[in-house]
Amino acid sequence: MKKLIGLLGIAALLLLVTNSCRNKTTVDMNNPFFSEYKTPFQVPPFDKIMAKDYMPAFEKGMEDGRAEIKAITGNKEEPSFANTIEAMDKSGDLLTRVSAVFFAQTSANTNDSLQNIEIEVSPKLSAFNDEIRLNPDLFKRVKSVYENKSKFNLTPEQDYILENIYKNFVRNGANLNKQDQDTLKKINQKLSVLTVKFSQNVLDETNGYKMFVTKDELAGLPESEITAAAEVAKAAGQEGKYAFTTQKPSIFPFLQYSTNRDLRRELFHAYTNRGNNGNEYDNNKNLSEIVSLRAQRAKLLGYRSYADLMLEPRMAKKPENVFNLLNNLWDKAIPVARNEVAGMQKIIDREKGGFKLEPSDWWFYSEKLRKEKYDLNDAELKPYFKLENVRDGVFACANKLFGITFTPISDIPLPHPEAQVFEVKDTNGVHIGVLYMDFHPRESKRQGAWCGTYRSHRVLDGKEVTPVVTLVCNFTRPGQDVPALLNMDEVETLFHEFGHALDNLFNRNTYNQTFTPMDFVELPSQLDEHWATEPEVLAMYAKDYRTGKPIPEALVKKIRNSAYFNQGFINVELLAASLLDMAYHTLEYPANIDIQSFEKDYFTKIGLIPEIVSRYRSTYFLHIMDGYDAGYYCYTWAAVLDNDAFEAFKEKGIFNKSVAQSYRNNILAKNGTMDAMSEYVNFRGHEPSIEPLLRNRGLMPVGE
Repeated sequence: MKKLIGLLGIAALLLLVTNSCRNKTTVDMNNPFFSEYKTPFQVPPFDKIMAKDYMPAFEKGMEDGRAEIKAITGNKEEPSFANTIEAMDKSGDLLTRVSAVFFAQTSANTNDSLQNIEIEVSPKLSAFNDEIRLNPDLFKRVKSVYENKSKFNLTPEQDYILENIYKNFVRNGANLNKQDQDTLKKINQKLSVLTVKFSQNVLDETNGYKMFVTKDELAGLPESEITAAAEVAKAAGQEGKYAFTTQKPSIFPFLQYSTNRDLRRELFHAYTNRGNNGNEYDNNKNLSEIVSLRAQRAKLLGYRSYADLMLEPRMAKKPENVFNLLNNLWDKAIPVARNEVAGMQKIIDREKGGFKLEPSDWWFYSEKLRKEKYDLNDAELKPYFKLENVRDGVFACANKLFGITFTPISDIPLPHPEAQVFEVKDTNGVHIGVLYMDFHPRESKRQGAWCGTYRSHRVLDGKEVTPVVTLVCNFTRPGQDVPALLNMDEVETLFHEFGHALDNLFNRNTYNQTFTPMDFVELPSQLDEHWATEPEVLAMYAKDYRTGKPIPEALVKKIRNSAYFNQGFINVELLAASLLDMAYHTLEYPANIDIQSFEKDYFTKIGLIPEIVSRYRSTYFLHIMDGYDAGYYCYTWAAVLDNDAFEAFKEKGIFNKSVAQSYRNNILAKNGTMDAMSEYVNFRGHEPSIEPLLRNRGLMPVGE
């Protein structure tokens, strides 16, 4: 999630949303949303916001929005960019503010009250969005501005925004007849509730599972993982036992180190069957209905499939281009993965295991294989990746590239007591924005990692509005005597999300409305990952938490030498999920399917090897509920861009100031305000090549 923007932005971004009360809202002036934030940097007053404040603010926000749209459509003057597009962009301030806080909290710090509000407000917001997108008088004015744009002497940014706003109206049903628009509204309302329920089910199922084990069942596990498991069990009222969950910081170390194969299989089964247990949290029916409704929505709007509808404004343009990329990489990754299976099977046979490698065995035996091939294991690295050191390393890397600084802020409202907050300043000391960081898992937070905004950059009445950014992760917690130590994947995740943060902090758009293609969104995040394992960067942050000594050169060399390790698995599980997403969303209406049969048959058809499970199975595939529907391929599409882009830094030095400034000026500052490929070419000098991606993922010999 990148931004929350004015009324049309909410319509585009909160695909959760529908029918609102039309009665005049009673305003409680004690509601924090109803007055200007009297806080440092005007961040949301989290300490004063209560659950009861949200619904009145949503209702008042929609009421205000209707009045603002009515003023635009009732304007007797000829439609112009100023009195129509700019007026729309300025509308919806209250609704934008409450939405930004509410949906950030339901992701990172939810509870029963917020979940109930989310179910209630989602269809209301959906209906409100449709009121705007299907308002014939508003569309008439937008269309008039679009068809007469040569009269208005528009800037390139204004022209780009106008083009996208007009096409957004069309893609959301503005040209449909009244009967079809009514059908579309009903579809949108149903989808808004189903997608929220799907996500809540995954959270509830994840929170509801714990595997309790005894001390004699802990063989192979590092002491830090044992300590963490003891604390989880104690919190669950099982002191003296050890609990492991399907949260990533718990499950994957267990799969990696536990010598108990049966327990590894049990925990892995719980993880891969979330939402597929035939209980109250089962998501099979929800997803089947979502897929069918999305296909119906696409057909109603004149598209062959939902993927055709969603891809039209993106760089990929059509499903065939996505499948061409994914299948190209799939054909190269499968043989690499098979070689990895063979290597692990040799270890099993040598140890006289007497079994064939299963998906739940992968982490355990790949760790053995890495140790054997590169004399490197994850436990050896973790002492050098203390969370605070990695965070400071991320900051230092950005400082060296762009000259920006990060200063902790005290006495400022926090979205959660564990959150940290920093003021970000430019090289000349000028305030850029505020950055919140929230690192650890809890039952109130959904899984994964993400970056969003409580406020995005824009220029309002000639005055610059600076961004307030939030970066959220689910990293291993500290123990009683051990700080939070990250594994290599978590280190790269922090760099990744920080790349999104830079995108939000450096953006210099004039308007609330920005239009970054989904398959371009991951370029800044994935590009930032490249610095994580560069020797010069590791020297900045990888220090032994016990001694303060920097990571040894020999260990850095092992990290670099093992860069291609497990790439078959990494690519195959990612591509499998991307292909599954496209398979669902290229179905044509009525698209009535049994989810489990469809998933099984599809993976058999494409040749997914039995030793690997898709990164996300259908019933917990949260990405396709929160904006990456027909879009999980975006990570791979952007990988072509980020690997090619990093070549520009490697050619002139990874901290070359002129390259960094060009990247900041041509991509980060302008992202969402002009054609994405033009942004890229302005930075790189040419369109991206796939060869760097193939080399860096070990899918093409280095010498080719």
